[in-house]
Amino acid sequence: MLTRQQIDEAAENLQGIIRHTEMIHSLYYSKILGTPLYFKCENLQHTGAFKIRGAYNFLSRQPAERLAAGVVTASTGNHALGLASAAALLNCPCRIVMPNGTPLAKELATLEYGAEVELYGNNCVETESYARELAEKEQLLYVSSFDHELIMAGQGTIGLEILQDLPELDTLLVPIGGGGLIAGIATAIKSEKPGVRIIGVEAAGIASATLARRNGHPKRLSTRSHTFAEEVAVKQVGDLTFPIIEKYVDEIVTVEEDAIARAIVSLMEKGKLIVEGAGAIGLAALLYGLKTLHKGNTLCLLSGGNLDVQNMARVVEKGLLAEGHYLKLQLEMVDMPGALAHLTHILSELKVNISKVSHNRQKSSMPLGEAEVLLDLETRGTEHIQEILMRLEEEEYRPEVIR
Repeated sequence: MLTRQQIDEAAENLQGIIRHTEMIHSLYYSKILGTPLYFKCENLQHTGAFKIRGAYNFLSRQPAERLAAGVVTASTGNHALGLASAAALLNCPCRIVMPNGTPLAKELATLEYGAEVELYGNNCVETESYARELAEKEQLLYVSSFDHELIMAGQGTIGLEILQDLPELDTLLVPIGGGGLIAGIATAIKSEKPGVRIIGVEAAGIASATLARRNGHPKRLSTRSHTFAEEVAVKQVGDLTFPIIEKYVDEIVTVEEDAIARAIVSLMEKGKLIVEGAGAIGLAALLYGLKTLHKGNTLCLLSGGNLDVQNMARVVEKGLLAEGHYLKLQLEMVDMPGALAHLTHILSELKVNISKVSHNRQKSSMPLGEAEVLLDLETRGTEHIQEILMRLEEEEYRPEVIR
């Protein structure tokens, strides 16, 4: 099992390679929660996430002849960037296999670090299987994204930095995917401060650590689900990470997609921080979870900031919808001159800003003499939304909220 000594050795190994990332005390969220809240900003790490720590620690401990042929892995994001960056630092050939349909931005970002990228498979299982076949066929070194002690030790150096910067820590929230991150950090923290409460946070739709804890061993999720926290969308925790999670992680909680989207938007607005879904998941649990988690000096690990720009608008829209700052409506109105002007006048009286309007009188299902209107509205919260809906009902527009 992973030891504190291995993490200390990793810290020495990573000196000059990784960034000792900032810890920020948030006055805003501390006031909201009623307890001091801090952020550990791995979203500001080289490559935009924590993964370079484990990847470099693993590669740098391999014999030179083992790296000569090159390394390979399967990844859609942060592990790919971390491994590609580490391989470039060590002048090691690197191949990354990504599933078909991976956003071009992620592929290009990985290529910028000098890795060779190949698209294969329609899901992560097919992609990983192919990458492992390549490793065997071409004598490449396959690099796991989480289930290896050297990987875990590298991620555990975050725990050492937390202990150094916030020795009075009481509660720590860490995202869980395959478990390498929380296993490394928990080992580091608990070795020095066993009283610190460590909470793992998962996306509710892909809660593999919760399933493993319930069954007493890692078990593969059979459900197919999408999450904004795609970097923790791992269907089975590691065989090596799970015993450490069981030993050191005090509690595992899950959060819903709306909460993750709201946390991303909140961090943009209030924290001035760009954080991906997995990085925002701890704050989502604190602000929108089903139970109170914070106690004493509380820290959220913002594990990464590689929010795909192409998906950012969708995530922000989802978050604004959940917060009540954005409303999409479908309604019906009489198709006659001045009808649309009357509708916009009502919305003006309600102090609603219209960001988009679509007027369609040719829809086959519409009765003759009526038209369908689609509206994107900027709103001021849930009470404002209820006021809008009630007024439109009174005016017989039959509004329907579009999610």
